[in-house]
Amino acid sequence: MSVELFTGPDLPWPDTEDGRYARAYLTPLLEQGIEPFVANARTTVAVLLVDGQVVLPITVNDGERGNAWVCSPYTHYVTYAREELRVLDSRALRAVLGGALSALGALFDWSRMDRVVLVNNWLLSTNLYPAVDERQLAEVVAFLRERFPGHAIGFCSVNRPVEGCVMVPGRRIYLARPGEQGSRVRKRWRRDLRLIERRGYDVVVPDDPKRVVELYDLLYLDKYSRNNPQFTARFVDELPMTYLALARDGRIDGVLGYFVRDGVLTTPVFGYDTAMPQPLGLYRMLSALVYQVAADRGLVVNDSAGAGEFKRLRGGVPEIEYRAVHVDHLPWRRRAGWVALSRLLGWIAVPLMRRYEV
Repeated sequence: MSVELFTGPDLPWPDTEDGRYARAYLTPLLEQGIEPFVANARTTVAVLLVDGQVVLPITVNDGERGNAWVCSPYTHYVTYAREELRVLDSRALRAVLGGALSALGALFDWSRMDRVVLVNNWLLSTNLYPAVDERQLAEVVAFLRERFPGHAIGFCSVNRPVEGCVMVPGRRIYLARPGEQGSRVRKRWRRDLRLIERRGYDVVVPDDPKRVVELYDLLYLDKYSRNNPQFTARFVDELPMTYLALARDGRIDGVLGYFVRDGVLTTPVFGYDTAMPQPLGLYRMLSALVYQVAADRGLVVNDSAGAGEFKRLRGGVPEIEYRAVHVDHLPWRRRAGWVALSRLLGWIAVPLMRRYEV
């Protein structure tokens, strides 16, 4: 087996469905940099080619602050986590966990944990993997250990243990198989689907990238956190993704963007006009569209995080998503930070995720 690293777009892209998608998605990032497409992502992107067939983008960071959480473990586990404390009912618990996060931030600085190479990082909240086996992952680790001896090596969006890695909990996500659900569950999301016609909406392909970004921003940046990826109109216009929108009277009120890899569908772009009345059901309608696409094509839906009760009622099965981090090649001080983080989140954060659906 072989692993090669490329920092520009001139590589022998595999002539496969995944290879063609990777070429269309990654070439603009390699040629023009990240920020024209994801405004708050400060990172260096490169591409690993494994056995001439598997394309895995990597991002390389050396401690940049103010970065999107998809590039920065500090932002993910400290800055963003601090914002999530607002869902807790107990003021005392918020105070205790706020203090713990301050200590965690000091641990990050002491262990230089933002000096990290993230594997299969497409700069999205959910990074789907192509078909890749354990031996290939081991080759990737061995290659990156030699090429980046001072960096931790992390695998994004992992749902199962990776040999030799510290498993760091990240989010509670939901997986669904709409085409295999029982009639009771299918009725729920099909009822949501019928709302589209009842509310007078048409399903269209949006032709205004700025409107897509505006609706995504209303939900993911303004309602949730500006530490989420800040996509630009160029991201929507130039990078490959399938977009669907809900339009009424010539106005688009909701939008989703999805892609598929190895039988799994996910929607990293999702948004709607949050000023519209909640009973209108824009979130319900968009979610039902996702399930219908997946059912028609026999796909699994990685439904990302949040809205746990809603997703469970529509067949979503919760799983903890991890970052699998290889640190054996690092000095003890660097290793200690990751091991401590893994144990701390396992003891505290995972139970809170299960209780509060965060």
